[in-house]
Amino acid sequence: MFQTAVRLLFPPRCTGCGALVESDFGLCPACWRDTPVIGGTVCDSCGAPLLGRPDGFRLECDDCMATPRPWQDGRSALVYRDNARKLVLALKHGDRPEVARLAATWLAQAARPLLRPNMLIAPVPLHRLRLLKRRYNQSALLAHALAARTGLPVCPDLLQRRRATTSQDGKTAAERVQNLDGAIAVHPRRRHRLTARPILLVDDVMTSGATFAACTHALQDAGSGEVFVLALARVIKDA
Repeated sequence: MFQTAVRLLFPPRCTGCGALVESDFGLCPACWRDTPVIGGTVCDSCGAPLLGRPDGFRLECDDCMATPRPWQDGRSALVYRDNARKLVLALKHGDRPEVARLAATWLAQAARPLLRPNMLIAPVPLHRLRLLKRRYNQSALLAHALAARTGLPVCPDLLQRRRATTSQDGKTAAERVQNLDGAIAVHPRRRHRLTARPILLVDDVMTSGATFAACTHALQDAGSGEVFVLALARVIKDA
């Protein structure tokens, strides 16, 4: 009776637009149609959608062929446009942490080919000053939501930003790499958790891949096993 009363007073609403829906942390039909979930043939390095069918060989998009990735494999759940972009921005800048609960289903589905025994999930870190301003790390929320879905352990502070960096928005690929040079390292008190262990890095958006690359190098330098990457959304040229 109490739950019924609560649902009458606070009925479930669409995470995207606020319209009434049947269950919590869901989307209405209109928002579902406007959310570009990635499926089918994808790039093995970043998860970008590709034309054609798998042919038994490794497939990569133009960006990943032009810039070899230091990680093993990668996937993305959504294309960064339309409602996917709105949801990411709501999570990142709109004080909407509940978006991570919705995203967990997409992330778990996209991550399926990446999962390995004894894998450890780790979010891309925020610098402490930005964390104080934002109050939470959106990538850590996604990592925790994914861990709850997969049963894998998560280490929210496996990586740390040793210095503040400027926003990556508007920078070229080379400028993004330079901006992150030496900025990310393994937390000295968490180093024992990654030795020879597969790591799944989680972030909200992948654009050039510079952030994932910096994190991967830091993990590999600290003695991790294979590194895999997972983004909620992938920026696609002309998407």
